[in-house]
Amino acid sequence: MQINTPLTEEQLHHLAAGVKVLLMDVDGVLTDGRLYLVPDANGNMVETKGFDSQDGIALRWLTWFDIKTGVISGRESPATAVRASQVGMSWVFQGHIEKIPLFERILAEANVQPTEIAYVGDDLTDVVIMRRAGLSFATANARPEVKRSAMAVTEAMGGSGAVREVIEVLLKARGVWANLLKKYEVNF
Repeated sequence: MQINTPLTEEQLHHLAAGVKVLLMDVDGVLTDGRLYLVPDANGNMVETKGFDSQDGIALRWLTWFDIKTGVISGRESPATAVRASQVGMSWVFQGHIEKIPLFERILAEANVQPTEIAYVGDDLTDVVIMRRAGLSFATANARPEVKRSAMAVTEAMGGSGAVREVIEVLLKARGVWANLLKKYEVNF
C-alpha cells in the first residue's frame, strides 16, 4: 500500500485502529468497474457484475470484530444488493451520486464520529466522502485526482482484492490479524 504524504505509516496504523465503519463505492472498488449487460429469459437486458471472493470473506471477518460496512453507489444494481446481503453489510445505498447526505445519515445511525469511518473510492464522486472520513483509501485503478485525495492507495485494483487489502490494514491495526491467522492454522 502506498501512503500519501504527509501521513506516516504510524499515523495510518493509529487511524485504522479506531475505525468502526468501513464504507465504499461499488463499481471500481468492489468490482473492476465493468458492467456486463446480458439478456434474461425474456430478452430483456440485465446488468451483472463480478465481485472478488477474497474481498467477500474479509468483509465477513469485519462482522466478527464489530466493524460495520456499507456501500454508497451512484448506480442501482440487484447484483450489488445481493452481494451486500451475502457479506453482511449494514448499509446499502444505490442510485446516489450525491453521497454527503448518506454519509451523514450513516454517522447518525452508527453513532460514530467521522474519524471512526474509513472510505474506499475510485472516482471523483468519492472524494467528498474521502475528505470527511477519518481514513480514506483509493484503489490502484482510481482516477489520478482520487489517488491524490486519498490518504493511501491500494496495490490491488478494484474488484481484485483492493477491499481485502484495506481490511487487512484495519485488522492488523486492531491487533486481531494474528489471531485470525491462527484460527485458519496459518503459520506466520
